[in-house]
Amino acid sequence: MFVKAERDLQRKHWLDDTLDGAYQVAPLAGDASFRRYFRVEDSQRHYVLMDAPPPHEDVSLFLAVRSWFVRAGIRVSEMFAEDLEQGFLLMEDFGDLTWAGCCEAAADMDPLFVDGLRQLHLLQASDPEMALPLFDVARMRRECDLYLDWYLPKVAGLEPTADQREQFHHALSDSVESIAKLPLVPVHLDYHSRNLMLPAGELPLGMIDYQDAVMGPVTYDLASLLYDCYQDYPEAQRRAWSRHFFEALPQDLAASFSGFDDWHRKLRITALQRHIKAIGIFGRLAHRDGKKQFLTEIPLTRKHLREEMQLLGMHREQFPLLYTEPSNS
Repeated sequence: MFVKAERDLQRKHWLDDTLDGAYQVAPLAGDASFRRYFRVEDSQRHYVLMDAPPPHEDVSLFLAVRSWFVRAGIRVSEMFAEDLEQGFLLMEDFGDLTWAGCCEAAADMDPLFVDGLRQLHLLQASDPEMALPLFDVARMRRECDLYLDWYLPKVAGLEPTADQREQFHHALSDSVESIAKLPLVPVHLDYHSRNLMLPAGELPLGMIDYQDAVMGPVTYDLASLLYDCYQDYPEAQRRAWSRHFFEALPQDLAASFSGFDDWHRKLRITALQRHIKAIGIFGRLAHRDGKKQFLTEIPLTRKHLREEMQLLGMHREQFPLLYTEPSNS
């Protein structure tokens, strides 16, 4: 059982043994897991400490994916100390400026998109040299179950019946299967504005939170970035960057699509599945893990979902549960 006070003491002892001399520690924002992050400063430099308590988290996968990303030429944090048994990693501090922060500051986003798409092409062309989980139909169905299990009963106040659940999955089957038929490439899985940093305020972008990488559809990471749950870019801008990415695809991948319009439609189908999952995850984070702040992310994600449904001709009669409003709306 995870006991916070014991973990705090364990973390202090590890830092005492790892760093020479005095140091200061300040908490950083956590993520959607048991992992916690701290900024650590000593006389030498600033670090970020990942605290990933076993058995809830396993840093060995994070380290394996990090090594792969380094080989691929992707910008990730330098590693200064690691303890797999206790679940502590002491890494380079990328600072506080994220892609999301640049959006909030109304910065020129074109250089970020250029670099973000460049590194995404590097990732897709890389060899992980490790077995990655497959992003298949079964996994997509489990992810969509999060919507049924957490958003509907906990946020919308509706407990779906067995028949409703079956109809929900049946109605989504064509979309899910079309995603599963797309070419497979290495996928970051959380390639969005809060996981892309500007180290020391500069490009190239630094990637974080990549330990859940999979083999999945070529559209997935770009859908995560352009149809980000936390951002609302103009559709014309999304299409322009989608075309930019598509036109730079290797021929063997591009040949799977009849042209840009086919590519972009399948990008939107991919975003649809991701948004269904995300709404469920936000509900779970709020009601299982006590992270109520994630409820504020649901309205924009539902907006994206409705736009995708409208584009794809998914009507209320066929997808009633996807139109269910939060109970407090």
